[in-house]
Amino acid sequence: MPRYKLTIEYDGSAYKGWQRQNDQPSVQQALETAIEGFARYPVSVFGAGRTDAGVHAVAQVAHIDLKESWDPFKICNAANAHLRDSGIAVLNAEQVDDEFNARFSAIARHYIYHIITRRAPLTIHAGRAWNVKVPLDVKAMHDAAQTLIGLHDFTTFRSTECQANSPVKTLSKLEVSCVDKIDGQHIQIYANAPSFLHNQIRSFAGSLKCVGEGRWSKADMVSALEARDRKRCGPVAPPQGLYLEKVDY
Repeated sequence: MPRYKLTIEYDGSAYKGWQRQNDQPSVQQALETAIEGFARYPVSVFGAGRTDAGVHAVAQVAHIDLKESWDPFKICNAANAHLRDSGIAVLNAEQVDDEFNARFSAIARHYIYHIITRRAPLTIHAGRAWNVKVPLDVKAMHDAAQTLIGLHDFTTFRSTECQANSPVKTLSKLEVSCVDKIDGQHIQIYANAPSFLHNQIRSFAGSLKCVGEGRWSKADMVSALEARDRKRCGPVAPPQGLYLEKVDY
């Protein structure tokens, strides 16, 4: 059976996350329904990662196995025809060897968390960024973020529902940057690692907001990390600001 790698963009606002569920809409289920629509038989879609409810993707990666060879261009067109108005689009398809696995072949994952600081509610970016009402100290946030780089036990920044075997992960990069615009600060928290724990980036974002507000210091971030205690995490940031940006193979 030929295997195909898919690159997928989606607005996660209407979905309860990536993973297929029995009674809730999911990105995986929408894709499987779309592919079955043109393949004429059930097809399982295997993703590089399971984004949470409300989380978006710029370039999620998945693989599928079809019973016959398809022109990759036609796979994209056919899938997108069935995905019309779903908030999901297949950006690219390519045939790969049988050893390729969207999840287990990945060597790095890149995420971006968006914050916009302003008093007024968001309109254009509603559902696509975290609206923080006060300006944040971006330099302090970036400096505090550097204390999290490297190999650590990230229990503090891990959901109690996380199913990973170990809380020990290697964080390659965590950078905080800002562009000042007429409507406020547009802040990006960029994270890069081989893999992440459940809610890890949203936990980072919520804790870094505490630093930006002056409620936490850099030392407080170190103390929270070293505590290995979920109760020491700052408030978890909402899902709508988080984007899976890219997956490396």
